[in-house]
Amino acid sequence: MTDHRYLRVARELRKEIAEGVYPVGSQLPTEHELCDRFSVSRYTVREALRRLREDNLVVSRPRAGTVVVPRTATSCYAQDVVSINDLVAFAAGSSFEIDSNAMVTVDEEIAARTGLPMGAEWLAVRGIRRVDGQDAPICRTEYYINRTFAGVGRLLQRHAGPIFPLIEDVFGVSVVEVRQHIRAVIVGPELAEALRVGPGTAALQMQRTYTTSEDEVAQVTVNTHAGDDYRYSMTLHRVSGP
Repeated sequence: MTDHRYLRVARELRKEIAEGVYPVGSQLPTEHELCDRFSVSRYTVREALRRLREDNLVVSRPRAGTVVVPRTATSCYAQDVVSINDLVAFAAGSSFEIDSNAMVTVDEEIAARTGLPMGAEWLAVRGIRRVDGQDAPICRTEYYINRTFAGVGRLLQRHAGPIFPLIEDVFGVSVVEVRQHIRAVIVGPELAEALRVGPGTAALQMQRTYTTSEDEVAQVTVNTHAGDDYRYSMTLHRVSGP
């Protein structure tokens, strides 16, 4: 057992909260019960619960124990991305308004946008992302989450940031590669209404595939931006020779 055994306890409890074992309003087991279950000290359990409180998943109340609460939201058009960590920063200062959150079977249209195999079941989360304090949308966003990690869907209603760090945290996996494709598309009527542009407007569609250290696709994201409102920048550095 490592000195960070509390992370294992926190990860398991997060997973169970995401999967509905402990729904909103319910109590977690007592510290004594958690100590027995995980064979750890009370200090370790308290550190794990502290992490859950910091993630706004639970609150501790006198005489009421530790209670699961609705996850609260954390509080550009331009992106300057040079690493996976930079993808987290992109969502800072923006909100994600979910239109739908449900399991879907990948059809021909979804397969063409995402590269996912037809007939597979994935959790589809779709909505609009906006800059905080502004009414105009940044983009139309579609998340397709591997059904192995679909339990995070319970945490998303008030989750503002990107989803892949949540998958990492809840399920204890690591995203080690993000493959990105950008293409020009013509906006159809439904998408035009969401982006507040005219049908037939040019747009940029960015598709990202997130792969774990076990070579499993955890998530595919499709962001569609109105062409005039999007700028992408990348910084390249020369690598010195041997």
